[in-house]
Amino acid sequence: MRLSSTLRSVKGSRPIHTKSTPTSSTALSPSSLSSTSSSLLRNHHNKKRGGKQQRPKNVGWSVYLIVSSRLPRTYVGVTTNFLRRLKQHNGILKGGAKACSAGRPWTLACIIRGFKDRSEACEFESKWKSVSRRVPRKTKQDCAANPLLEHRRAALNCVRGLFDCSYLQIEWQSSLS
Repeated sequence: MRLSSTLRSVKGSRPIHTKSTPTSSTALSPSSLSSTSSSLLRNHHNKKRGGKQQRPKNVGWSVYLIVSSRLPRTYVGVTTNFLRRLKQHNGILKGGAKACSAGRPWTLACIIRGFKDRSEACEFESKWKSVSRRVPRKTKQDCAANPLLEHRRAALNCVRGLFDCSYLQIEWQSSLS
């Protein structure tokens, strides 16, 4: 006896259909059952996420530094699609970080491409942020045109000594530095 036929759902008014047990000729093997159930789970999760397809494994991860055009603030983040992420930070698309809502509009200062996976990119981002908090700030006499970017650049140079960055592409925007 099936539990669903004993304890009927109050939610729906649809009748419950019981399936007959498969005969030996139509019985599924355990391996086909597991592959069928995993594909059903994938479809279920895709429907829950609005029908989006799963992201391919070979997506390139980037760490970026953006600077506010209005306030003396910077933000470091991780993404696979920087243009979409910048639109989110600037409020054009939904989904930007709450910390960025006050500094709009944001512009790109630096992007680092070539991370193998999300884990590596997040580790680099975390290290860059933590080193930025520890690196001493320069005095007013020593500061260049943009002290915020110089501070982040000094922290990035420290992080480059901690990681193998030979395969990474580090691009600073010349108009900001």
